Amino acid sequence: MGLLTKMKIIKKEKLAQNSGIVIIKLEISSPLLSQKAKPGQFVALMLSEQGERIPLTIVNSDPVKGTITLILQEVGLTTKLLAKLDVGDSLYSLTGPLGHATEIKNYGKVILVGGGVGIAEIYPVAKALKKIGNQVIAILGARTKEILILEKELKEVSDQLLIATDDGSYGRKGFTTDILDELLKKEKYDLVYAVGPIPMMRKVAGVTKNYNVKTIVSLNALMVDATGMCGGCRVNVAGETKFSCVDGPEFDAALVDWDTLDKRNKVYLEQEKHICKLHNL
Repeated sequence: MGLLTKMKIIKKEKLAQNSGIVIIKLEISSPLLSQKAKPGQFVALMLSEQGERIPLTIVNSDPVKGTITLILQEVGLTTKLLAKLDVGDSLYSLTGPLGHATEIKNYGKVILVGGGVGIAEIYPVAKALKKIGNQVIAILGARTKEILILEKELKEVSDQLLIATDDGSYGRKGFTTDILDELLKKEKYDLVYAVGPIPMMRKVAGVTKNYNVKTIVSLNALMVDATGMCGGCRVNVAGETKFSCVDGPEFDAALVDWDTLDKRNKVYLEQEKHICKLHNL
């Protein structure tokens, strides 16, 4: 059951900015959530009583300090307004931790693939998997070097860190799935875990299917209430309707209906652009 709290921002950091992409890290005072949060879980956040509720992954939790860390990219109205808040400002509410936690066990050899702001979501999972003895290979992808995040943090919890950028400005030029395919050709891995844009996760699923490797993806389906009541985050998995918020957010990549997920996530694009324009954002 989620905990509803009203908390303050105690630290704010701009992690990246380039070509209109802005990524912000917030550390938020939340003693109750910091005690409960596990890798793979998220919170639903509101800025005001009239505002929308958005999901953000819990990147880190510190029970001693009583804080949780969230990372967001400015995309729609709420994330842009959230990025304008500063240290000392209060959020209207945080509900969480929500969703099923990642199953952390000793799989053996694990590859984690993070694309864009999805890198923030693989970090707590990588840290937990490494802690119990897994061999962790992390593959990070970004459009360009300037918007690559958490490289240092993931290097500390990975046996090997590989980087790809679309423009070749850092690491190798190309995509995370190019590196993934090369790794799977050379040796056997026990698990692939991927988070990022839908096209990237879809391609990861296609690559790993060829090698019969268990693959888990954390889906960024649109959410409204994030507690299983509205059905807005429904996804088709193995021919059945699932809700990302209460059944996920993680699912077997080979069973996801990627066409439906992609279409649903584009439903409100024009409305989002319109509301941002009204607020001069």
